[in-house]
Amino acid sequence: MKVALVNPPWSFDGSIYFGCREPHLPLEFGYAKALLERAGHDALIVDGQLDGLSATDMRGWLAAYAPDITVITTAPSYLFWRCAPPELRVPRQTLDALQGVTGRVVVIGPHASTTPHATLKKLGCDAAIMGEAEEILPKLAANADWSVVPSLAVRVDGKFQTNGGLHACDMEALPALTWSDAAVARHAHHHHRFDGTPAGPGAEMETSRGCPYHCTFCAKDNFRNAYRRRPLGTILEELDGLLAQGIEYVYFIDEIFLPNKELLEALVDRRVAFGVQTRIDLWNEPMLDLLGAAGCVSIEAGVESISTLGRNLLDKRSRLSTEEIAARLVHARRVVPFVQANLLDSQVDSPDEVEAWRQHLIANGVWANKPVPLFPYPGSPEYLRKWGRPDDNAWERAVDHYLGSFSEFSDIQEARPQRLGDLEPVPPHAA
Repeated sequence: MKVALVNPPWSFDGSIYFGCREPHLPLEFGYAKALLERAGHDALIVDGQLDGLSATDMRGWLAAYAPDITVITTAPSYLFWRCAPPELRVPRQTLDALQGVTGRVVVIGPHASTTPHATLKKLGCDAAIMGEAEEILPKLAANADWSVVPSLAVRVDGKFQTNGGLHACDMEALPALTWSDAAVARHAHHHHRFDGTPAGPGAEMETSRGCPYHCTFCAKDNFRNAYRRRPLGTILEELDGLLAQGIEYVYFIDEIFLPNKELLEALVDRRVAFGVQTRIDLWNEPMLDLLGAAGCVSIEAGVESISTLGRNLLDKRSRLSTEEIAARLVHARRVVPFVQANLLDSQVDSPDEVEAWRQHLIANGVWANKPVPLFPYPGSPEYLRKWGRPDDNAWERAVDHYLGSFSEFSDIQEARPQRLGDLEPVPPHAA
């Protein structure tokens, strides 16, 4: 079987999307390609964002490749599955441009995992993989009858059928990823790096997947949920390959980069700069010192609220007090060039106290953003708390609630976001 793995040429006009607009390595497709080829199939990654391809360019690639199956994702990269664009405008536009050259079409991503039937209707696809897709794609390639493949929403005789539950990958079985020299050379972006001007390529990797915590705002319950570490040898094999290709910075996309002494000691010897996202209350001062010595130059620390009440409302329970969290952040800044404390609008914190806390951190070299409104992503505990399990209208409901509840939004949103109905015209091929 020939399988095309398609990342659309993303644009975000009018979206509430909070994530980075720059291209990132498509880790999910890297794993999928390796597993498909291991099973004897042929796979081609066509990355509209990283390679700067238009939909017309991508059609040319697929027409020449003639895939039996085309896989399209609904989020720019694994890094943003938890905060994907709610709208499916760009995947729809891409599939419309590719019509006639795709073979059977499979959709993966947060929408496919959380609202699979609505996603199939909007995109007109043949199947949606629920959960993590890498280990399911070889099963699709090996079976003409997709009604027997697990973790799949599929059309059977014009009706939707759901096979089994959400899939979670065996992280010990996934290989070290390899990328072409050309792909690495094109990846100039250093995600969340602010300590200097990049001189060479950057990259993304994961050392673990999932998170043992269940904060209300995090939409991870239907994918990348249970915490699983990759084997150290696999991590280092992948990193050493990237270093040999000239990368000078890695961003570890882990939902939560937990203290791992063995890994950090191995990174000390490799002298690579890297960034992480984590909870500062899980780190003591000696481990933060080791994190800095290992090459960390960027920490994005989820604090969310400056009060115990606010953190509890967000299920962000911490063993440290607010004062201790601030002290731990300031210590981290002594050994890591850039440290950020992320704040959400918990609706219970005093604006004056928040600003005083922010200014204290800023005076000590730690960046703390102004609290941003909480978007109730379908698949998050916050969504479940408000409306129950996501239905086919879940993304529209979440966006309408967000727009109706707030007048100010994240500073990454340059204009007021639009409703999904304005971003997603009803598809002519919707079921």
